[in-house]
Amino acid sequence: MKVLLAGAFGNLGFELLKCLIAEGHEVVAADLKEKENNGLEGKYTFRSIDATNAKTLEGICDGCDIVITTMGLTGASTKFTAYDIDYQGNMNLYNEAVKAGVKKFNYISVIACNEPGAEKVPMLHAKFMVEEELKKGSMDYVIYRPTGYFYDIAKVFKPYVDKGEMQLLKGYHGVKANVVDCPDFAKFIVAHMNDTNKTYEVGGKETYTYEEMAKMCFRAAGKPVIIKDSPIWMFGLLANLPKIKKEGKHDIILFSKWTLSHDLVGKDVTGNASFGKYIKEYFGGKA
Repeated sequence: MKVLLAGAFGNLGFELLKCLIAEGHEVVAADLKEKENNGLEGKYTFRSIDATNAKTLEGICDGCDIVITTMGLTGASTKFTAYDIDYQGNMNLYNEAVKAGVKKFNYISVIACNEPGAEKVPMLHAKFMVEEELKKGSMDYVIYRPTGYFYDIAKVFKPYVDKGEMQLLKGYHGVKANVVDCPDFAKFIVAHMNDTNKTYEVGGKETYTYEEMAKMCFRAAGKPVIIKDSPIWMFGLLANLPKIKKEGKHDIILFSKWTLSHDLVGKDVTGNASFGKYIKEYFGGKA
C-alpha cells in the first residue's frame, strides 16, 4: 500500500515512518526538511513541502491509497499561527488528496478540542476545524485525538526541575492525563489507518495527576520536590503581554493553561510503555 506521510520527521512522524516501513508499505515521507542520517535512507521517497503553500503539495498524493498527517504547530512561532498550519496546511493537503483520488485521510488531532471553551485556544480550535471539515468531506477519514506524549511532559517539565521548583495551577493539582509514548501511538495509528470514519481518543496505560508527574520528575532527577501554586488568571495575563505576543508565545501559553486545567484521559488505551519508567530514564534517576 502506498502511504503519504506528512510531517514525517517530527517525533511522532518519524515513529510512524519506521512503523510503516516495517509493515512493508511504500511511503512518501513529506516534511520541510529531511532528517539526516536517519538510518532509513533508501526505504522511502522524500518530498520537501511547505503545507502553507499549496503549490508545494501539487502531485504529492498521486498514486497514494492513504494519507496520514501529523502536521501542526507545536511551539512558539513569529511567522505562523495554528490556523496557518494546523488548519489551512492540512486542508491544503486534504484538497490535494481529494484531487488525487486518495481513499482515506488520517488526521492527528488532539483530545478535548471539541469541548466547550476550546474554541478560545487556537491550537485546539484549529484542529477541531479540520475535524469538522473531514466529517463534511467526500473522503473516508480516521481522526486520532492523543492525550499528549511522554516526551512532551519531560521536555516541558525539565526546565522547572533544573530550576528546582515546579509551577502548577492553584486548585488544579488533581488534573490528570494518561499520556502515550510515540512508538506505541504510531503502532496504533498504523493498525487503524484503514478504518472508516472513526474518531479515537488515544492514551497510554498509566494515568497520573500532573502533581504526580512533577514529583516523578524531581525524584528521578534526585532533587527535593518543590511545587508552587500559580493562579490560573496569571496565564491569561501572561499570554496577552506585548512581549509574549511579539515572541509568538501567546498560543502556546493558552494551550498550556488548558492542558494543566483539564483532565485529558483517552478511553482508547494502547501500548505497554510505562511513563514512570520513561521519566526515570529521561532524568537519569533511579527513584
